[in-house]
Amino acid sequence: MLPVNPERFLADLHTLRSFGAAGVGKGVVRPAYSDADIAAREWLAGRMREAGLAVHVDPVGSVFGLSEGQSLLLGSHSDSQPEGGWLDGALGVISALEVARASAEAGGPPVSVVSFQDEEGRFGVTTGSAVWSGNLSLEKADRLTDRDGVTFAEARARMPGRSDDFVEPSRFTGFLEMHIEQGPVLDREGETIGVVDAIVGIRDIKITFVGEQNHAGTTPMQGRRDAFQVLSRFNNLILERFANVVTPSTVWTIGHVSLHPNASSIVPGKVTFSMQWRDGDADRLGRMEAIIRETAEELATADQFDLSFGPMLGLEPVEMDTRLRTALERAAEAEVPGRWRRMPSGALHDATNVSQLMPVSMLFVPSIGGISHAFGEDTDEADLVTGLNVLAVAVTEMAD
Repeated sequence: MLPVNPERFLADLHTLRSFGAAGVGKGVVRPAYSDADIAAREWLAGRMREAGLAVHVDPVGSVFGLSEGQSLLLGSHSDSQPEGGWLDGALGVISALEVARASAEAGGPPVSVVSFQDEEGRFGVTTGSAVWSGNLSLEKADRLTDRDGVTFAEARARMPGRSDDFVEPSRFTGFLEMHIEQGPVLDREGETIGVVDAIVGIRDIKITFVGEQNHAGTTPMQGRRDAFQVLSRFNNLILERFANVVTPSTVWTIGHVSLHPNASSIVPGKVTFSMQWRDGDADRLGRMEAIIRETAEELATADQFDLSFGPMLGLEPVEMDTRLRTALERAAEAEVPGRWRRMPSGALHDATNVSQLMPVSMLFVPSIGGISHAFGEDTDEADLVTGLNVLAVAVTEMAD
């Protein structure tokens, strides 16, 4: 195994947390292109240089630490949710940095590192790796806006040191991403490592109903074109109509609602909301989309609402590469015999996009209580080190 340094690894992980540290516990607020995110990426670039890696910041702000010649690529992302935890994405970046550093110190196999930009979706779905992989054109990405109307083009212009070109994917032999599980399975079962066999697919779209804004006290209930009520009916119908299509592992969420004018004495005339759904079967994702669109159109026609759909964002389900996954499984069995499992990922990751360019695989460490995307996100540090060791063993085996 490569001689990784657990103390150095944990120290770097805690230092990264200091950029945007917030809330209780180990909370982090480090959205893509925020001051905290930019400062964190500049710090990461410095640590990469100290490790002997050549730093390349691509046009969207993803930060690469490149080894010479062909190499294995490791990493994840360092931006956070608006209220996030200290490990989501950050763990994959810092573990990659430690493995690359240890390998360079020991004369081991070449390892490169990446922190992709905007994985958490301030503008889209895993935007930085989506652009690099070709799943999303830079031209189309630049037109995406966040909740405040800032465009992706405006935000990425804030990143210092950006190059005009992207890193050539052919210089990498494969991609490994270490991550917290973000779910309860490993923690509940007392297991230490999860080796991912597949990542679910995702669809995400914004839907807008426009009815009629009016006085809340004088407008009769009958005949109102109330935007909130049409959203409520939409939600109830979706629950009914998905029943014979979905499986117990299928999930869907109305996660963001913008009601206009959002005042207690006004019948709301407009609602825009996000609709997101995830499943491991691409055909089922398509059938769910058809139900969503048909239901919205039916309600708009029946209740005299104008209806519009935003761009469809999403990624297809992805199987992990057999060779890379097997190396991780062997490493897990060597490190924690009988205390690991093969499992799917219900969360989306940059590895989905990168799979369009090269073989990919992932490993998980437990999330205490299954909590993630929250200030309470945490993992026992002993489990973090075990994950680092498994990654280092797997990288050594792949080189051999």
